[in-house]
Amino acid sequence: MIPIGQGEGLINLEGHTEFDITWPWRRPGGLARGATAVLRVKNEAPGLRFVLPPLLRAVDHVLLVDNNSTDGTADEAVRVAEAAGRSEKLTVRSYPFDVARAGAEHLAVHERSVHSLAYFYNWCFSHVRTRYSWKWDGDMVLTTEGEVSMGDLSWQVGTTDAVIRFPRHGLYVESDRRAFLDLGLRNIEEWGFPMSPDFVYSKAPEWEIRTTPERFEMFALPQGLCVELKWLDGDEFAHWTDPQSFATSLRNRRKRREWTVWNALQEGTVPEGVVEIVAPEGVHVIDHVTHDWLPRAPRPFVVDDPAHAAG
Repeated sequence: MIPIGQGEGLINLEGHTEFDITWPWRRPGGLARGATAVLRVKNEAPGLRFVLPPLLRAVDHVLLVDNNSTDGTADEAVRVAEAAGRSEKLTVRSYPFDVARAGAEHLAVHERSVHSLAYFYNWCFSHVRTRYSWKWDGDMVLTTEGEVSMGDLSWQVGTTDAVIRFPRHGLYVESDRRAFLDLGLRNIEEWGFPMSPDFVYSKAPEWEIRTTPERFEMFALPQGLCVELKWLDGDEFAHWTDPQSFATSLRNRRKRREWTVWNALQEGTVPEGVVEIVAPEGVHVIDHVTHDWLPRAPRPFVVDDPAHAAG
């Protein structure tokens, strides 16, 4: 059996030939130098006006894959890119199949099904045309420092095999002027990857996981570069089969923290490690946090270190 990523591509079980996968490194002409941010989105329209402008400035290209949004996500992405004067750097594609939610639903779906998280991710990244890729979410907003750091990296990583770990902090948005920033968890995941057969997606017990070779370089960026938006009036856990399972799974430490913070804030309690932030009049709290508050916050942050924490 040919290892995933080593052949020409993947054929889905359902026979949707137009959604079969051809690995980008197998395409004629190869890959260009540079970095592409890949966003897999569903109903992320409200946050795109904050997410896309700094990202479009920081990377060579942004690929946004819309998965059955009902809130005009794709149109909003195009509008924001046009308003930012960066339309040429945005590509929008559509993935029309319902994708299994993380957890038990994902576990029950075959890895080669168009409904599988792993297949969906591989299909999205198969459209990258640069040598490097950033796995990005439709709710991740760069700070001013983050934009500069990512921009500096994006022209350097096009010829490297390094994996880059990118930190982010949950920002729980209550209103245009009030939000809660979680500095109580050190959340720094692998978000930057070379485009090669060594780095493809396969099925893990509760979500997709990107494969890596035995030996590779890894770099971790400092804290304060990115926030992850959590809308307190929305359903932040809709992409999970059963959020209650966060309490019992050792692999879901980050999600347990988000579940705890979310529910505490809904009840009017601010957990330890969470900072309430009120923006000045006329300034949106997301802009305030990413342009002013976080860049000026004293370092190092007092955060939890998962490497020394129990379950």
